[in-house]
Amino acid sequence: MTREHEKIQQPSLEDKRDDAALERAKGEYNTAFWDVSALLHEQSEAENIDVNVQEISPVSDAKKGSAAREAALADLQAAAACLRQGETVAFPTETVYGLGADARSTEAVEAVFAAKGRPSDNPLIVHIAHRDQLHELVTEVNATAEALMAAFWPGPLTLVLPVRPGAVSPRVTAGLDTVAVRMPDHPVALPLIAAAACPVAAPSANRSGRPSPTLAAHVREDLDGRIGGIVDGGPTGVGVESTVVQAGDDGTVTILRPGGITAEQLSAVAARVATDPALLAEGSGGDSTSPAPRSPGMKYTHYAPEGALCVVEGPPAAVAAWTRAALAEAAQRGERTAVLAFAEHAEQYRADAVFSLGDASELQEAARRLYAALRSCDEQGATYIVAEACSREGLGAAVMNRLLKAAGNQLIQVG
Repeated sequence: MTREHEKIQQPSLEDKRDDAALERAKGEYNTAFWDVSALLHEQSEAENIDVNVQEISPVSDAKKGSAAREAALADLQAAAACLRQGETVAFPTETVYGLGADARSTEAVEAVFAAKGRPSDNPLIVHIAHRDQLHELVTEVNATAEALMAAFWPGPLTLVLPVRPGAVSPRVTAGLDTVAVRMPDHPVALPLIAAAACPVAAPSANRSGRPSPTLAAHVREDLDGRIGGIVDGGPTGVGVESTVVQAGDDGTVTILRPGGITAEQLSAVAARVATDPALLAEGSGGDSTSPAPRSPGMKYTHYAPEGALCVVEGPPAAVAAWTRAALAEAAQRGERTAVLAFAEHAEQYRADAVFSLGDASELQEAARRLYAALRSCDEQGATYIVAEACSREGLGAAVMNRLLKAAGNQLIQVG
């Protein structure tokens, strides 16, 4: 039996809401929701948002912008107040949406773990708005780390540094003597963190194991009623999480988790770039006896859809042949099938849903679409999912890392 595939889809990267939907949202959801998208519409005027101040003044800013901007800034203040009061708030960054809490408060950080259902031996990344905050958190920043910050902050790079005793809750560091810190590059995240006047611990704002959220709607789907509030800043840009590195005194930069900054970019700054052995090893994804990870994303299955997912790697013709046969067999078993394929190959697949990740040569687009595609598989009830592998060079290292995590390391090599 064969199936005619539905029209090849691009996973939705935008919130499509109308006034009626917004009214329904007000009555049906249990978590505070602040739409600050007006700030993005005026992103070219980012200099009007001073991330080095402790307060944002909606009154003075209103003179420069619209009523919508004034309302958005007031909402941002409300969200910042929630963080100061020890509540959890989801907010956009340039990578994915994060679930933030005051990194100094054990009670607030435990609320993050509880909302996500996240294992407590996974460390959290601490987000800051300006460099002055860094020295309150760490005891040392070597020359290599300084060079990386100069090159990539603000941006999708996280540095693992020696933690200053008592600077953050021990739940943030998972008992390690280091803390992971980054400065996001986003016109909502930076002023929110600055206005909160605290370092913000923030993993991705999803239930643990689920695909990371690239829209506020994804956060609401997973965490409504579990957290204090959601700041809607529209779709994220990079689409995969930050790169996590540790900078050695000898100039070596060790990648603990691939992400939005590539190894090639790091090589332009570092004397040498290495990959952590734990990242190179194909782990079991759920061994609770293995050591505490030094970085988020190094342990347990992550980013997974509800259906069974495998990743197929090899020459394009061999990948296509294996995938077509596997989909046909799955259809005969009564499975609802889905494919994540690159645009060059998507037309040749027959499945209940075919999602395009964009051109294989443009992996920035694949990174941006990946999590939305995995969530769309769930929305369409897919029980058997095949994903084409991509090059592991450049941003492909991060895309493949996330795909394999989502698949529980189910990699099929063909040809």
